[in-house]
Amino acid sequence: MTMIPQKKERCPITAAMDILGKKWVVLIMYRLLSGPKRFTELEAEMEISGRLLSERLKELEAEEIVTRHMYPEIPPRVEYELTEKGRAIEPLVQDIYDWSVRWHVQSPQKQNEC
Repeated sequence: MTMIPQKKERCPITAAMDILGKKWVVLIMYRLLSGPKRFTELEAEMEISGRLLSERLKELEAEEIVTRHMYPEIPPRVEYELTEKGRAIEPLVQDIYDWSVRWHVQSPQKQNEC
């Protein structure tokens, strides 16, 4: 009789970091906490390449963290917004911000908005 290995449960921290650990993801989510934004707004605010921003937004859409709304206008208007699942990260993002201010920002002059 051959033993079939049991599927190992995935660590919740590993699962979260597979999503949140990618560069720009938490910052994109932070930006979207203030409400829906157009692609070009996010790109300009974050100084991120369009290709990388597009890739990250698609990944967040696939995880149902972000929704994409396309408006039938000329020129087309596309906005991105956090879903309920995405908005649930707000306390964590605030904690990360507060932790950074407390431990990594040395003076008020160095405090830059994200």
